[in-house]
Amino acid sequence: MTENLARADALEERLALIPPLIDVDAHVVEPPDLWSKRLPARLRDIGPRIERAPGGEVTLVDGRYVEVPGTEGPDVAWWVYENSRTQIKRYIAAAGVPADEVTNEGIDYPDMRPGCWIPSERLLDMDRNGVQAQMCFPNYVRFCGQIFLWGKDRELAKLCVEAYNDWMVEEWCGPSEGRLIPLCLVPLWDVDLAVAELRRNAARGVRAVAFSELPAYLDLPSLHSGYWDPFFAACEDTGTVLSMHIGSGTKTPQTSADAPGAVGATIIFGNSVASMTDFLFSGVLHRFPNLKLLYAEAQIGWIPYVLERMDDVWETHRGWANGQLNCPELPSTYYYRQISSCFFKDSVGVELLDKVGLDNVLFETDYPHQDGTWPHSREAAAMQFGHLEQTAINKIARGNAIKLLGLSFPI
Repeated sequence: MTENLARADALEERLALIPPLIDVDAHVVEPPDLWSKRLPARLRDIGPRIERAPGGEVTLVDGRYVEVPGTEGPDVAWWVYENSRTQIKRYIAAAGVPADEVTNEGIDYPDMRPGCWIPSERLLDMDRNGVQAQMCFPNYVRFCGQIFLWGKDRELAKLCVEAYNDWMVEEWCGPSEGRLIPLCLVPLWDVDLAVAELRRNAARGVRAVAFSELPAYLDLPSLHSGYWDPFFAACEDTGTVLSMHIGSGTKTPQTSADAPGAVGATIIFGNSVASMTDFLFSGVLHRFPNLKLLYAEAQIGWIPYVLERMDDVWETHRGWANGQLNCPELPSTYYYRQISSCFFKDSVGVELLDKVGLDNVLFETDYPHQDGTWPHSREAAAMQFGHLEQTAINKIARGNAIKLLGLSFPI
């Protein structure tokens, strides 16, 4: 009893040191009319829309869900786009649901917290969680809008990207007085279209764009090809942060077809390892020294070793590995200058903070996903880094995010 009281007192002391959070990785469940009320009438029957049908089978094939509605049972909400169908699943709208009740089965909008998709309700859930401002990645369209990359009708896909961005800026974020931070998509299949859409949104104050951590995994040109340089130049020119969510390469690390889902859920950060290594050795950050990268939901504990290994490869294998070909300085030099990563469950990373870089880490909540910490995110922050000096606490909880995204909140 005495020990428990001491722990509670220690937590209360730490909680008092945690300022209002700036959350750089939450998610929005797209509202059912997002596209149906924005697309031209002639395209609404093939554009993204909600239909109701019984839940069905879900199979993961090369990182993509293949889903077929069932024939019996209660109706759930299905996103339908061209010939694809995707049911809204419980684990992507799990806020407030006990862990043993969270599955990958389909649900409908009344089955989730209104804060998942209604901006005014999201602000209330942020208040409950001690979050002052929040940036949200998509759900249905995948974390960098891959769903539109896979669309057959390119005109429709482009209009869908623009409609999402208009909704994000005008409806999701617009009335929030800056508390909801816009994160926009680009047409991934054409770098010129991507640049144009990036600039269109930057002109109205958007300072973050979703991108794939591993575009080659999406059968797009690699980071080494130079294809994306006009896009990176536009990001640098507009001060737009290239924001890459874990899993935005679609393919995720797997060990075997018969491994339980827990295996993939544990090692998914491997994609971020690959992405960061790709960016550093590709020379992208050398060519664009003011380009800023953000890794979302990647955690941070793996970063010190990866930096150490990259620096060693750069030096030790200089005769054959071409590490210095496009990366004339130690890879870690570019990391500390241009890369940020966020975490919400990584006490190991906090222990290694001097090597991760105090100025390179931000906090997140992952609301409303099952992995998220809502409504106890301040407690999660207090337990993980509430023992640090106040200056360090403030940087992780909000200051680094404010600086990175150019927000108007006090640090």
